[in-house]
Amino acid sequence: MAVCYRHKDRETGVSCSNCGNPICPDCMTATPVGMRCPECSRQKTQVKTMRSMSVEPTVAYVLIAINVLMYFGQQASPGNSVYRDFVLYGPFVADGEWWRLLTAGFLHGGLFHLLLNMYALYFLGRMLAPALGHVRFGAIYFAALLAGSFGAVLLNPETPVVGASTAIFGLFGAAIVMARNRGIDLMASGLLPILLINLAITFFPGFNISIGGHLGGLVGGVLAAIAVEAIGTRYRSPVPAVLVCALIAIGSVIAAVAFTTAKFTV
Repeated sequence: MAVCYRHKDRETGVSCSNCGNPICPDCMTATPVGMRCPECSRQKTQVKTMRSMSVEPTVAYVLIAINVLMYFGQQASPGNSVYRDFVLYGPFVADGEWWRLLTAGFLHGGLFHLLLNMYALYFLGRMLAPALGHVRFGAIYFAALLAGSFGAVLLNPETPVVGASTAIFGLFGAAIVMARNRGIDLMASGLLPILLINLAITFFPGFNISIGGHLGGLVGGVLAAIAVEAIGTRYRSPVPAVLVCALIAIGSVIAAVAFTTAKFTV
């Protein structure tokens, strides 16, 4: 992972759009042509720095809080009813319980599963949210989550699936797209090795990991990030980017419902 050229103790996946130096949130300056370092941003026109804006990944913190609350709700629910009502399971989706495509992303199979995913969400939130903004970050997260749910029912529709890792893989994909667009070495930054290691673990037998969920989330996150980055060069408003992410999410839900209905409805 690259480190800020001014703060060597801070890892970052963002670089100056002009000189390419890695920059942390405190060194980012938002300009019409992207994030710039303090040296490149010195100009007569006034700009907002990331310090003057909200740099904390608030959306990531909210998502972490929801996941934690859902986990404790699982543990406290009589007869594990929360799990039964919200787990992703193809035949239930075919019966019209489409909300499971979303809610399963906030359930976890155990404390270690929860902690691992929440650490990854915190790490990626700190990396991506300052560059994307709260709205775009959240849009990519949910697009990846629902794309991952579609991938899960597509490959293993009769296997129950829970976990935020579908969205986490999407955020990894988004981080790689953004780093590549900013000229950051994917191998030297550590992003690509971490992703490849996690993909390899996904295919290990005995880990009970949803291959379709991880691959679907990765593809969804990459597509969403490509669209968000392309749109961001033309529009300062997050609305067009959110609409594209919404199309990916809605398309994933429609595809998942159509597939499970065709498979399980006689």
